[in-house]
Amino acid sequence: MPDVMSSISSVSGSRLIGVGVGPGDPELVTVKGVNALRAADVVVVPVMDTLERGRAEATVLHYVPEEKVVRVVFALNERTDRGRREDAWDAAGARVAELLGAHSVVAFATIGDPNVYSTFTYLAQTIGELVPSTVVETVPGITAMQDLAARSGAVLTEGTEPLTLVPVTAGAAVLKEALQGPGTVVAYKFGRQAGEVAEALRESGRIDDAVWGSALGLAGESIRPAAELDGEPLPYLSTLIAPARRDGGRGGKL
Repeated sequence: MPDVMSSISSVSGSRLIGVGVGPGDPELVTVKGVNALRAADVVVVPVMDTLERGRAEATVLHYVPEEKVVRVVFALNERTDRGRREDAWDAAGARVAELLGAHSVVAFATIGDPNVYSTFTYLAQTIGELVPSTVVETVPGITAMQDLAARSGAVLTEGTEPLTLVPVTAGAAVLKEALQGPGTVVAYKFGRQAGEVAEALRESGRIDDAVWGSALGLAGESIRPAAELDGEPLPYLSTLIAPARRDGGRGGKL
């Protein structure tokens, strides 16, 4: 990106802030997150090449005017063509670098938390190369597993229990291994492999207490026992909680 780099190489003191805007319910954006969005000069929201409005953009528009929002295309659903994905990241990084050249503070809205499986991670790395003088910050956001736990009544951890978070995009084998452990297991992005997930839960004997949810806090919200999984594909951004085995009574894991 020589043209972009030459045009912004003299910029200093600009800030890029990754703001977690939660899993979709606009009421779950933190006060600090709302303040960061409103204080920024522009707010970047990631969109797929279909240009349809995503959860991050829909949430942001509850708090800032549309004219302040800049839509930038990311290859959010590209997992097979590495070259296409890298090109899209480069193009997105170049666009954000241009914005940093024109504005002091650029916010980037990401669903969930910017440090948990977030597109912001890749953007920050790219900006670090294009505009090394940029100060990168993050504002934490509520994650889907926290929201699902609250809405379903599932307890994520007690006492000394570990908590394991796995993306099923890494393969069902990773989930099966995690389910053999002693603590709660949370699975992200498992919708397309719902059948394999149900099989793994049954094999480990952990399906009865498990719960899954999608579109949390939105009109199409669905929260159901994992035992009802029938193998049909679910929405991509589905979340599963398989609570730890607890048979020691109250405080048994202390």
